Amino acid sequence: MSIGLSFAIGALLYLFIRVLLTGFYVVNQNERAVKTAFGRAKRLSDAGDGVAGALREDEKERYNFPQLQVIPPGGPYFKWPWEKVHKVSVATNTSNMAYDPESPEANKCNTVLEAVTKDQLNIQLSGQIRYRVSERNIYAYLFGVKQPIAHVMGYFVSVLRERIANFEGTRRDTDSQEVMEGADSISINDLRKNLRDLNDHMDAECAVSEARYGVVLEASLITGIDPPLEVESALAAINTAHNQVSSDISLAKAAADQKIVQSKRAVEIETLKAESETEGLNLLAKELSALKRHGGVAALAAYIRNAKLALLDQTKSVYETKREPIQTGFVIPQAGGECNG
Repeated sequence: MSIGLSFAIGALLYLFIRVLLTGFYVVNQNERAVKTAFGRAKRLSDAGDGVAGALREDEKERYNFPQLQVIPPGGPYFKWPWEKVHKVSVATNTSNMAYDPESPEANKCNTVLEAVTKDQLNIQLSGQIRYRVSERNIYAYLFGVKQPIAHVMGYFVSVLRERIANFEGTRRDTDSQEVMEGADSISINDLRKNLRDLNDHMDAECAVSEARYGVVLEASLITGIDPPLEVESALAAINTAHNQVSSDISLAKAAADQKIVQSKRAVEIETLKAESETEGLNLLAKELSALKRHGGVAALAAYIRNAKLALLDQTKSVYETKREPIQTGFVIPQAGGECNG
């Protein structure tokens, strides 16, 4: 066998193994794939499909990544030797918010995250974040940045520290129903009371990570906020005093509200009594007016006499005063007598 024929057989065997045996691939259910030819991926369009809506106007041109043809789960698929398949997992991942992909020793070995509050208190944060690769902006994840997770974690930490550094407690005045910021507030206590608002703020601020880095931050969950050990006892004493004062104020308000309600009830009762008596007198006046109108003065006098008799039945003692006759200068004539001038 000549050398040329041996070389040709070897080349054909290599091409058979290289093309046919290694040219087939499959994509798992939790994966998506992008195929490149000579380093260039097949594009569907040169503009995004709306993932850049959360970006500022000056950022939209910078993060305007093209749309790629994504290979869905399934297979087997075929690729040529000059083509390369890039697979990414689109499953939701959970990570400690103190995780630093570039430095395992950072943030106390990626366990807690430190931040400074507005009152210059160095606190420690613990919690988790959930993220996944965006299928709509897979170009940014594969080709936009070198380490997307590192960029996402850095952006998340910077936003969180900025929020904590400028966070102010709020207290609602129950009398005026107005919100007063920074009044009687202890920053770490306010942070603990507003964990839900803090998590919602982080979700809203990190919505741009999909357009920037191709990573969707699904949720952030801050579970713990701890002060330094040297101020923890003092903070506990302040909290106890603050809770005691709040309890005393609540009890005083409750007692005052109860007395106000009792006073209002007493006024209502007395008002009803007076109205009932007045109503009885008004009805009596109407009856007497009708009696006088239909029966005359004699009927009214008879009614008064009968009313006096009813009252005499209820009396225990009767006192009679003797009145002197009035001298008018006239002599009342007796029966059968004569009148003298």
